[in-house]
Amino acid sequence: MTRAVALTIAGSDPSGGAGIQADLKTFHQFGVYGEAVITLLTVQNTVGVQAVQVLSPDFVAAQLLAVLEDIPPGAAKTGALGSVDMVERIAFEASAFGFPLVVDPVMISKHGAPLMAVEARLKLVELLLPACALLTPNLHEAAAITRRPVGTLSEMREASHAMLDLGAGAVLLKGGHLEGAAIDLLVWHGGELEFSAERIETQHTHGTGCSYSAAITALLARGIGLQEAVSEAKGWIQRAIASNPGLGRGQGPVNHFA
Repeated sequence: MTRAVALTIAGSDPSGGAGIQADLKTFHQFGVYGEAVITLLTVQNTVGVQAVQVLSPDFVAAQLLAVLEDIPPGAAKTGALGSVDMVERIAFEASAFGFPLVVDPVMISKHGAPLMAVEARLKLVELLLPACALLTPNLHEAAAITRRPVGTLSEMREASHAMLDLGAGAVLLKGGHLEGAAIDLLVWHGGELEFSAERIETQHTHGTGCSYSAAITALLARGIGLQEAVSEAKGWIQRAIASNPGLGRGQGPVNHFA
């Protein structure tokens, strides 16, 4: 049996809750062989981020090309990219991908530390959105991308269609910061679906966005359709939050064994 392969292009979290580490744990949980190209290093734990060091785009591209020529994935995702040069280089390489790319537009950490330069956001919109099969912003990221307020379901719908117009193949706008139920909105050319879940009151949500997008990527790598992949990933991340292990003195990780 050939094992499905998924690739993550993202930053490192030494505490294991987010970034590359969370992505690989998620890939494994979904029965997918995981590959990882590291874009930046962080000094962080559940309490905060102390430092960020972005790697050379040439070195990152060399990692990527080494992987692609030997074990090409069935799907890939991006996470924290950090700099303008990094976004430009990844977008250039992604334009030739023959597999779906999920773009998680990571801009700030759960603790509020910047993980993408402001100028890089503009390049992400210009260059990376047209290369992605799915964009997975939260409300704050959607507002930054579309330059409009996004705080209600109606505004989520408007912003999602605006991001489609900017070139994304589909948009999963995550409503975790909405008041009331946590409603995610999946929009694509020709349709939309709402995914609603009961809000879980916990501070242990570190790496939720990374893990959610990684779950979708793993399922796409297995050949599962987008709508089913999002639905299954949504249920899994809900269970992962609800059963979090309570690790750390701050915003701890979700349960990747869920």
